[in-house]
Amino acid sequence: MPEISTHLVMVVAAFLVAGIVKGIIGLGLPTVAIGLLSLLMPPAQAAAILTAPSFVTNVWQAVVGGRLLDLLKRFWLMLAGVVIGIFIGAGMLTGANTTLAVTGLGIALIAYAVWGLFGVPLRVSPSAERWLSPIIGIVTGLVTGATGVFVIPAVPYLQALEMERDELVQALGIFFLISTIALTVVLYRAGLFQTGGVAAMSLIAIVPAVIGMWIGQKIREFISPKTFRIVMLCGVLILGLHLASRAFI
Repeated sequence: MPEISTHLVMVVAAFLVAGIVKGIIGLGLPTVAIGLLSLLMPPAQAAAILTAPSFVTNVWQAVVGGRLLDLLKRFWLMLAGVVIGIFIGAGMLTGANTTLAVTGLGIALIAYAVWGLFGVPLRVSPSAERWLSPIIGIVTGLVTGATGVFVIPAVPYLQALEMERDELVQALGIFFLISTIALTVVLYRAGLFQTGGVAAMSLIAIVPAVIGMWIGQKIREFISPKTFRIVMLCGVLILGLHLASRAFI
């Protein structure tokens, strides 16, 4: 019981913080939540807890915007690729050796932070998109399957396509939603939802995530999202370095 109570408090706190981040800058909930929870539990368990709040916070983003069918037609190969990659890479996340998963998560967080802080904006031509999309999907799926984080390299790639803001937001929502569903299936098959009250904590986490997003949207009225994003990325970088260093301690 004390362990469950400790985990529950950590879950509520992590998703409140992650929700605030998403409310201010529009993304980062899965990355921040899994990173924080992995300080206390294996990444696979953290990823399982993430599934319900991630689904809820992305389903609206995926379906609202009027371009759902067009975006599905455009990116179906990428979406198929991420599903395949998640199923292939899931062994590292759900395996017995949690050190590899924690180290991989740390490296993924470092890559995300470094890209966000120092990455040069890229541009992908329409001709390159045809063959690059499925590759990006598979690579992102492998990273997701191994770490639970579905950001690198999909988010930089989608931003490099230079879509209109609303179209990009909806495309990201679709990608995150499909990734969440595939990851949920993998984690369910591995039995992650049947232990330690994970399923209940995942449902409970919806509440602090939504409250955090609302708080973040209010905070955005008083501070610069750009400044906050830099501070947040520095925090993610420190967290990633800490997790990655566990393999050597």
